[in-house]
Amino acid sequence: MGIVNTALKATGGTPGAPDGRATRWDEHRQQRRVNLIRAARQAVHDLGPQVSMDEIAAHAGTSKSVFYRYFGDKNGLQVAVGERAIQFMERELLTAAEASDSALDGLFAMVSVYLRLAESSPHVYAFSTRLPPEATAGTPSGGQPAAMADFFERIAAVMDVHFRDYLRQQGRSPGANSATWYWPRAAIGMVRSAGETWLGTASGTARPDATRLARKITAWLTVGLDGTYAADPPTPEPSSESDQHTDPSILEQEQS
Repeated sequence: MGIVNTALKATGGTPGAPDGRATRWDEHRQQRRVNLIRAARQAVHDLGPQVSMDEIAAHAGTSKSVFYRYFGDKNGLQVAVGERAIQFMERELLTAAEASDSALDGLFAMVSVYLRLAESSPHVYAFSTRLPPEATAGTPSGGQPAAMADFFERIAAVMDVHFRDYLRQQGRSPGANSATWYWPRAAIGMVRSAGETWLGTASGTARPDATRLARKITAWLTVGLDGTYAADPPTPEPSSESDQHTDPSILEQEQS
């Protein structure tokens, strides 16, 4: 006991209390990890989703071994970058939905934000949403990171709530076994497929901007093929300071 008490006095600690130095080191490691994720994200943005670990490290001005120390391998780094990007996307999508006055406005807002986020850095989007072939063998998520599959499940759940509210407002009450209840996940499939095809359109090829495509997708989801030839309604002007939402970017996320 004397030896233990002497050691505790020397370090200024008490039995069971966290070591201040250890806590500071944990905080340092966490901040270092965040900085490395940010640096990797910038490298992917500048160099493309197929960037190598050597290229990421050189772009970040550090050694490849540092990234291996924190993330294990490139797949680990990709998962970490993807998790932060996906968390950011989810916050932006839910904020857009909650700020909308109606279910249809919320649908348009979510589609629009999704497209603009993906367009803000197609390379980061691709890096965050797809695993390399060697990492997908036997995975139940169809070659996408688990975080992305979970993200779409949560968004589908939110859309399901709004969809049910919309049906009630319309005086409709489909039965429990109705195919109608597949709409939220079908909608997500359409938005993602159309959006990724749009992102992959060759440079220099004429394509609609994000707002126009979001309106067209919203029309397809709500009025079907009749929406293909409907005139694009004008984009409403922001009605208040709270509505003046600047275009989000996967690249420029919070500093924490």
